[in-house]
Amino acid sequence: MHVQETDRPDGSPGHHRGRRPADRTTDHPVTPLYRHLYRAATEVARAPFTRRAWAEAAYCLIGFPLGLAGGVVLAVVLALGAGLTASLVLAVVGALLLVAGLQFARALGGAHRGLAAALLGERTPVPPPTPSGSGFVGRLDAPLRDGVGWRAAAYVLAKLPVGALGAYAVLWWVTGLVNLTAPLRWGVFGQRPTAGDPEGMPVLTPVPFGGLDADTFAGTWLAVLIGVATLACAPWVTRLVVEGDRRLIRALLGPERLADRVRDLEETRALAVDDSVALLRRVERDLHDGAQVRLVAVAMGLDMIRERLDAEADGKPLDTGRLRQLVAGAHQNATEALTELRDLARGIHPPALDEGLPDALATLAARSTVPVELWADVPQRPTPAIETIAYFCAAELLTNVIKHSGARHAAIGVTQREGLLRLQVTDDGRGGATLGAGSGLSGLAQRVRTVDGRLDIRSPEGGPTAVTVELPLRA
Repeated sequence: MHVQETDRPDGSPGHHRGRRPADRTTDHPVTPLYRHLYRAATEVARAPFTRRAWAEAAYCLIGFPLGLAGGVVLAVVLALGAGLTASLVLAVVGALLLVAGLQFARALGGAHRGLAAALLGERTPVPPPTPSGSGFVGRLDAPLRDGVGWRAAAYVLAKLPVGALGAYAVLWWVTGLVNLTAPLRWGVFGQRPTAGDPEGMPVLTPVPFGGLDADTFAGTWLAVLIGVATLACAPWVTRLVVEGDRRLIRALLGPERLADRVRDLEETRALAVDDSVALLRRVERDLHDGAQVRLVAVAMGLDMIRERLDAEADGKPLDTGRLRQLVAGAHQNATEALTELRDLARGIHPPALDEGLPDALATLAARSTVPVELWADVPQRPTPAIETIAYFCAAELLTNVIKHSGARHAAIGVTQREGLLRLQVTDDGRGGATLGAGSGLSGLAQRVRTVDGRLDIRSPEGGPTAVTVELPLRA
């Protein structure tokens, strides 16, 4: 077991430390690069067969007709309503159409939220209901001022191009699967050149221009190779589209951002107060039940030693054996009290953080029973509170890797970009980590929220797992 400096996973120089298993071959400089290339190749090969890839493809497939139909209808209703509103005679009719369009957008937004929750695990809070006013004018005016409805309408309209991109992503899956059947279609179904039709079997590609034909049976295996390559790329094309859709859902289909922000500030303030109170109670309990008891025992032992020394001064015989026992007991209690005080202080602020977060994380990696690679790029040191939170998050996540994931390898990366400290812990275990599953992630999420941070968990069934913690540099 050793810790060594090496390059970052992307090949650029950096503060990169790793704990290696006791194997002489890991000292070769090519080994880290080979490990990363092997891991990347394995992930690419497994991607088309993962549940996540098929769920994202299904989301794009179902979302395209829903987004197309909903977007076209909403665009027509809003355009017609806006046009009629400009007319003095039909302004009320136009306003009614706009209200109907916003209600329709809310309903479509709910359908898209449900689809994203079912297939992507993207659970967005349901926004508040449409506000209502008094009187005819109030009931007409309040929905028109509904920010949630207008943001839902913006999402439904934005879903038109995003849904088209999703359909294009599904095309990668279709063309890849069809090309895999090329030899079967040639030999069994007779799709080959004939005297009346000299053109060969078309080889499908997701590229919208050009084209290939298989004129011989050997050429059908070229189509198979193209199909394999297309299927290998299909999950990543789909994931790119889905990631853009996720961002739109978070930005447009949830509650008002200002209301969310106020509620988050209230909750994080309460969490910070509860956390500080719990910490004080734990310190008081540990001092009362641990170090205080030891120090009382030391004081009693010293009193007994003083009494025996006073008795010896009065002429009474001195029992040196008993005196040695009392001194040994007092020494043992003092030593144990110091140990408990040191452990208590380490729980509040780990001494390893005195030299900075990278060195503290290197200590964690060196003590892990699972091989851990660490790389860090923190040019500006965060405040002590942020470093402490990042350290305890890394320690808890690494504990989860060891206890629950069944992983053979883990990695810790910490970087600093755009005023944020980004900590990521990954492993090649079985996956399936979620909030509220008894793995301590809920506690981490609360700890991170107290400083306005963010916790992101990507852990599909079968792995790999990647947990990212983003923290401000100053608390």
